[in-house]
This record gives sequence, C-alpha cells and structure tokens, in this order.
Amino acid sequence: MPRFKFIKQMIFDGRGAPLPPTDRPQPAQWSHAAITGSVLGHSTVFLNFFGLNVITDPVFSKRVGPGVPPFILGPKRHFSPALSPKELPAPDVIVLSHAHFDHFDVWSLRKFNRRTPVITARATADLLRCHGFEHVHELDWGQTKTISTRHGPINFTAVEVAHWGARMMHDDHRGFNGYLMERNQHTVCFAGDTAYTTAFAKLNDSQRPIDLMLMPIGAYDPWIHAHCSPEQAAAMARQAGALAFVPIHHETFKLSAEAMDEPAARLRAALAGKPPQLLAVSIGQTFRVPLRKTTPMPLSLAGAAK
Repeated sequence: MPRFKFIKQMIFDGRGAPLPPTDRPQPAQWSHAAITGSVLGHSTVFLNFFGLNVITDPVFSKRVGPGVPPFILGPKRHFSPALSPKELPAPDVIVLSHAHFDHFDVWSLRKFNRRTPVITARATADLLRCHGFEHVHELDWGQTKTISTRHGPINFTAVEVAHWGARMMHDDHRGFNGYLMERNQHTVCFAGDTAYTTAFAKLNDSQRPIDLMLMPIGAYDPWIHAHCSPEQAAAMARQAGALAFVPIHHETFKLSAEAMDEPAARLRAALAGKPPQLLAVSIGQTFRVPLRKTTPMPLSLAGAAK
C-alpha cells in the first residue's frame, strides 16, 4: 500500500468505539515483594517494582496526534486501555521515552498528580512544565538519576536506542531514550521505541543481568528504519542478556501495514523454547518476573546506601 494512502487511512479511521481488552489486571492485589506488571496498551506499562509504582509512556486517549480532544488528528485505538488512570494506584514515577504523540500524550499525563516525578528525554521538559508538572528530570544517554519516593529509591539510566525524538517536523533537537530501572539489585529495561541496534549489547552484564526487557515489536512495515521487527526485538533482548521479555508497542494503534496480530505471532515463534522467557503478550495480561538470586551487599556498602 502506498505510504500516503496508508497514512490517510490511519488518520481517517471510520471504525466505531475501541474494543474492550480481554484481560483486566488487579494491581491492588500485587505483592510488594516482587516485580509485577501489565501492559495497559501500546507502550503504557504499569509496574509494581517492589512496592514502588512506575508507569511508562502513559497513553489513554482514544486517538493520538496533534489537536485538542475530541478533535485529534491521528490513529484511533483498537483496544481500550486495560485500566483507566482512575483505576490505577497512584504512580510514584512517570517515565517518558520520547515526544512522539503515541508515547507522550499530554491529555493522558494531565490525569496524574502534577507533583509526580517525571523522567523524560533531553529537551522535552518544556512539554511538561507548560502543563504544570513540577518535578521533571531530563536524561540523555548514559546519564543516571535516583528518584526518592515514599516507597524508597529507584535509579534510572537513559540508554541508547535507534529512533528520533521530534514531536513536530521542526523540533528534531529533542532526545529519545530507553531506560534501565534499578531497585533492590534488580533491573528492568524499558526500550521505549527503537529500530534494530547493537547498542543493547552494551548493557549485557553477567553479574547483574536484566531481569525484564520491555521491548517494542510492532509498526515495522514499512517503517523498519524506525521500528524493529519481532525477530529483531528478540535478538536485541538476547544481546542485552535479558532473562525475561514482555512486548510493547503492538495491538493498540494501527501505525503500519502488518496485521494487528502479526507481531505477537512472530514474537512467539522467535522465542519458542528459547531465552529470554516470554511472560505476557496481550493487553491487560498480568506478568510476574521470576527473580534471580542476588548477592547481598557488604555491610559497609549497605550502611552507606541508607
């Protein structure tokens, strides 16, 4: 399908209301002694990270794109979010990968407390401060920030991805990140949005492997220069040494030519019987990360960390 025709079809989508998700998580019942989560739709993941709540790229709107609701020029959801913001425990931290409308939806962000700390990419804080967010922390690749919350600290490190960060055509100065999130000697990698890159291999650490990789798998046809295929996503997770895998960036918005269910089917085939362990695929499914044994911190270091 010619690109212009596809983009026109994507924007002027005549479908009715989004379908309800097949699963609805119950985060109020999740243990504070584990890493538990659910993909609420697209790249919106709600995590209970040992009792600390993190939400990534929160997008709950029926459409994403420029405009003011209900007049939004952009693709329509295929599935409703697995939970609404009102149904979620309050997040302790909001994590934003980059400024594209399907990841950085200000109308969804405005549903959260403006005092919630936000981790975001370089040169994107202006998009948040104009909506009243008070604690915005920009990170560029390799930079780290520790956020202190009522449930304890969590470390964020921005990592390299192969994408771009412009919100509109002219603002290509904006950054674009993946993130390592570290707490209690365990690590989750949120890859944000990326094409294939060998940069994730730099994260491989056999002494402290990545417990969970949240990796995009959709919107690759014909946009393979900006979005990895499911097979490439699996390869990058292996290169990073990830132990478990949960896909994001699929099933929600029709952003490309492949069938809506194709990325999940290809991912299942790519990971069949091979590491990393596939924990959940569909919107709203609850996953719990198998926890590896960790080496206790020496008493001198443990005391210094308090």
